[in-house]
Amino acid sequence: MKTLTVFTPTYNRAYCLHQVYESLRRQTCKDFEWLIIDDGSSDDTEALVAGWAATQELSITYVYQHNQGMHGAHNTAYEHIETELNVCIDSDDYMPDDAVEQIVSFWHTNRSDSVCGFVGLDAYGDGRIVGSTFPEGLSSSTLFDLYHKHGVTGDKKLVYRTVLTKQHPYPLFEGERYVGLDYKYHLLSQNYELLLLNKVLCHVEYLADGSSRNMLMQYRRNPNGFVFYRRSLINMPIGGLKFKYRQAIHYVSSGLLSKNGQWVKEAPSKLLTIAALLPGLLLFAYITIRTSKAYSAKGTANDYPMA
Repeated sequence: MKTLTVFTPTYNRAYCLHQVYESLRRQTCKDFEWLIIDDGSSDDTEALVAGWAATQELSITYVYQHNQGMHGAHNTAYEHIETELNVCIDSDDYMPDDAVEQIVSFWHTNRSDSVCGFVGLDAYGDGRIVGSTFPEGLSSSTLFDLYHKHGVTGDKKLVYRTVLTKQHPYPLFEGERYVGLDYKYHLLSQNYELLLLNKVLCHVEYLADGSSRNMLMQYRRNPNGFVFYRRSLINMPIGGLKFKYRQAIHYVSSGLLSKNGQWVKEAPSKLLTIAALLPGLLLFAYITIRTSKAYSAKGTANDYPMA
């Protein structure tokens, strides 16, 4: 069995998915499988992948499912992955030629059941590191401490032990397509740290149809998912009062957007929620106003970005 599964959730990304494929063809180490989760695409993604699979240059598994959103695609990926490690490479990103070699070599040297995996660097297409590198002398950290204690910035590439990522599946909410992926990562961090690898494992591109550029619309269209996500972060033993208060503000805002009175009853901290009512209301108004035109024009939750 291979050591690594590279999995790619995709939704109507046939126009750029070839970048992932070409980068995987160039890998100096072939100790991996490619798993593609097609989350309800209506373009020619299936035919494109079938053509690649027919060449037998790569070990490719293609799974089609009805539209569930990025987190639903991750759930499906974890159900199918059998290798020891897994890494998500989004449909608009690609790997450096030696990325799999770096991953497999690093893990074979540092394999440990006491960690949940390791984290490497993302870079732009021109080679510039996204955010910062990891501090010299620091060999491991939880994901939360990496950003909030050690001052690391920017997106990073996570490589996880599959036996652990099969735990804590993301919940699905009817009519919605988004739950924050780091819900699972922070849960794992309560019992395991991540090793740190100061090597670029992924080249990223933030496309106009990606979720990182459409977060206000995500808030508007997926309020129950965000209520769950913010409540989870408040309940986790991470962060101080300032962090919890920020989550409470978003909890109030998403609760109001959900039009479901249960969020009041299910508030994880009544005092914190009361303190966050006014800024939460202001955030609710801001999101509603900023997204009103686009929300009315697009209408359905199915038109969502994948990356």
